Amino acid sequence: MDEKRRIVNSRGRVSTLESLSRLRSIAHGVLIQVVAVILAFVTGAAVLQVTGYSPVDAYSALFTGAFGDVYGIGQTLTQATPIIFTALAFLFSFKSGLFNIGAEGQFLVGAFASAVVGISFSGLPAFIHIPLALIAGAVAGSLWGFVPALLKARFGAHEVITTMMLSYVAFYLTGYMVNYPFKAPGWVAQTVNIAPSSELPRILKPTQLSASIYIAVALAGVTYYLLQKTTLGYEIRATGLNPTAAENAGININRGMILAMVISGAIAGLGGSGEIMGVHKRFIEGFSPGYGWDGLAVALVGGLNPVGVLLAAVLFGALRSGGMVMTRATGVPLDIVFLLQALVILFVAAPTFIRSLLWRGD
Repeated sequence: MDEKRRIVNSRGRVSTLESLSRLRSIAHGVLIQVVAVILAFVTGAAVLQVTGYSPVDAYSALFTGAFGDVYGIGQTLTQATPIIFTALAFLFSFKSGLFNIGAEGQFLVGAFASAVVGISFSGLPAFIHIPLALIAGAVAGSLWGFVPALLKARFGAHEVITTMMLSYVAFYLTGYMVNYPFKAPGWVAQTVNIAPSSELPRILKPTQLSASIYIAVALAGVTYYLLQKTTLGYEIRATGLNPTAAENAGININRGMILAMVISGAIAGLGGSGEIMGVHKRFIEGFSPGYGWDGLAVALVGGLNPVGVLLAAVLFGALRSGGMVMTRATGVPLDIVFLLQALVILFVAAPTFIRSLLWRGD
């Protein structure tokens, strides 16, 4: 009995130590991300000072514009919502060892597919039309992710090249469709409005924030659960960590990569659906300022963690919405906002440098 008690106690201590080690690792990771953001803003302040602008006035206007009132908060979340989708898309594929940098293309084809469904059906009740348009966007995005995944699995084609090239295909294909077969009357390259029954409701008027943000947050939770709590998630993570060991353990790595890219594309496609159905109400050529590329950066800044993605997307959304207010209020060029984004990414990409600052004496 005493021996059993000692074994149980020993296992309990080991489990406690492992939990503490994991918590410490998470805390260190979070601290590094926070310090990276602070360093980016400090460096940005130095640039503002050197170029003749007041950092205090500029940052005050930026913060007020992003969070100072209900309108600012709504616009910040509106800007953050599509980035959440594309960041989750990159995160999901990355866990399988694939660099899906084609979220922009998957986002665009998903947006266009939802617009077509929104235009083509009238008289449907909203509880049918909205899911139908969302499913169309997810399916279109997943097909755009399936092609490079299949090329990777069957022929070894590098996914960085194929996903990037397919983004250009998506850009020009949707551009052609909205300039010719689906063009609305007028000089603007856009479709007609989607049917009201396919529109996502606005949730914080008069801002453009729509129910798409609920879908984005729910997807972050689903992504975490799928990757951490399911057999599929274990296989995807194992494939990403060590494909050879995963294959020797009986995991079909080609299947895992294809599924990861298909799901990744579906997530990005849903993001495009949310923008069309909740914000623009039609497909407009060039409506995306580069949400797919921002998503890649946000996934890295968020530590490739779904919760981190939500926080990092809000940061980037605040820079976008607050940056426009900052420009109007202080005359600071909007380029400073892009500089801040670049600095955040730069410092996050240099964790060794930040660790040396934080734990120099360790």
